Amino acid sequence: MAEGKLIANNKKAYHDYFILEKYEAGIVLHGTEVKSLRMGKCSIKEAFIRIENGEMFIYGMHISPYEKGNIFNKDPLRVRKLLLHKKEIDKIFGKMKEKGITVVPLRVYFSGSLVKMEIGLAKGKKLYDKRDDIAKKDQRRVAQRDFKVRNLG
Repeated sequence: MAEGKLIANNKKAYHDYFILEKYEAGIVLHGTEVKSLRMGKCSIKEAFIRIENGEMFIYGMHISPYEKGNIFNKDPLRVRKLLLHKKEIDKIFGKMKEKGITVVPLRVYFSGSLVKMEIGLAKGKKLYDKRDDIAKKDQRRVAQRDFKVRNLG
């Protein structure tokens, strides 16, 4: 995936789900929304993705209204269409039919002048998986601290 300027990241998705595959999608936006994104005013924490009539849409993605936008501002929580190839949407839809597989937004970023979204096919984690991840993170943090103390002292 092309790396660009990060606008919004969804850390909660990595905590709640195992990410199986990642895709890059474009987003249909209006002018003032892009200006607001350039200022970093976007949240995808509560967002989710649905496939309807062979098209992919994102719900709950919040883009704050542009201050200087007046009448051209759109609803911050409006439903936005995601742009992917038909084959990709069909492939994702086929995988979504499996039990426990969903599509989650991972991050929003600029790729050149275009706004892109990284979406992921995800499988929900159980409570014990989350606890296991937290324990591993704590072990890594302790190991880093010990390593730092040994090298300084």
